[in-house]
Amino acid sequence: MAALLTGCGDRTSAGNEQGNATATTDAAPDAANAVSPDEAAPAAAGPKAGSLDLSHAGEAAPTLGFVDADGKAVTLADYRGKPVLLNLWATWCGPCVKELPTLDALATREKGRLTVVTLSQDMDPAKVAPFFAARKFTTLKAYTDPKMAWVPAVANNLPTSILYDAKGREVWRTVGDLDWTGDVAREGLRKVLG
Repeated sequence: MAALLTGCGDRTSAGNEQGNATATTDAAPDAANAVSPDEAAPAAAGPKAGSLDLSHAGEAAPTLGFVDADGKAVTLADYRGKPVLLNLWATWCGPCVKELPTLDALATREKGRLTVVTLSQDMDPAKVAPFFAARKFTTLKAYTDPKMAWVPAVANNLPTSILYDAKGREVWRTVGDLDWTGDVAREGLRKVLG
């Protein structure tokens, strides 16, 4: 769970009193910059937010389970036969919430050609369905990860989106919010949608 804290909320940024509390002590400089046990270490430098990362291209989709909107246990293999865009997000993650309407627009536009799986990383899965209902998404469905297995297995930050081809192989991933109706997404999706 600590890994989630680095992507959606930099707890050490200016203005965050909790994250800066240790920095104001008279301790040695190394101790002032140490990460406390309840905080995640800063994420390693990676691809620029909003860009497509091809470093995992060709890897098989994980076999981890999750729960669909009807409460049924599923895996990504259940959606094989057409491309799948997996979006790892949480209700408490501002960038995640920001991109959901554009993901809904994408899911609506590409319905029948692309499955969009918005997989919540909320510790309380009961929060997800009401969250979706309040936003009245047209096409998105509320998937949950009650075992909290996905982020430690495939991502360091939220939101993270991974595109899998029809055979279940990763095409690319992106970290951070993305306008799914914009040029970066459109160009990336051409790799599997034509």
